[in-house]
Amino acid sequence: MAPLVHAFDWPDRVVVGAIGQPGSRSFYLQARTGKRVVSVGLEKQQSAALAEKIEEVLDELMSQEGNPSSVPATTPVELVDNDPLDPVEEEFRIGTLSLGWDPSTAQVVIQAFPIIEIEIDEDQDELELDLADVEPDEMLLVRIPVGSARAFAKRTLEVVGAGRPLCPLCGMPMDADGHVCDPSPDL
Repeated sequence: MAPLVHAFDWPDRVVVGAIGQPGSRSFYLQARTGKRVVSVGLEKQQSAALAEKIEEVLDELMSQEGNPSSVPATTPVELVDNDPLDPVEEEFRIGTLSLGWDPSTAQVVIQAFPIIEIEIDEDQDELELDLADVEPDEMLLVRIPVGSARAFAKRTLEVVGAGRPLCPLCGMPMDADGHVCDPSPDL
């Protein structure tokens, strides 16, 4: 059976946002066109990696002679989006993300696939698993133009960076109610 594809070719909005207090936030990738909103859960590290890779792709495209894709060096002011997430109903949690470039439309392409759970028969002596036979039930496919992609990456890195401050001594996150450094054997 073909997976359910939540496709957004020219979304009105695509953002990463977080819900909750620093230290216990839940992150979501959210796309909206009109009244249709799709939210998928992801990890903080996935959010940061996605934004960093989008920046790399945009910087590489911008460095091409003549900047044929008209990639902006910074986020266009009119595309800054600091609004909170729309109401969240999680479709799935992201297991795998892929990032691509569609030169025919000058859009960054994000594909998000859910975590796939595989049941293992404990009675078997060997585990035989052909991952080619494992298909996700659904996926999120978002295509965004270069200016919106630059704004998406900037916002995502700001959301990720808005968590708990890091301890200058040990580098671990500090809680609001205090922090005790865990002495490292390297110190």
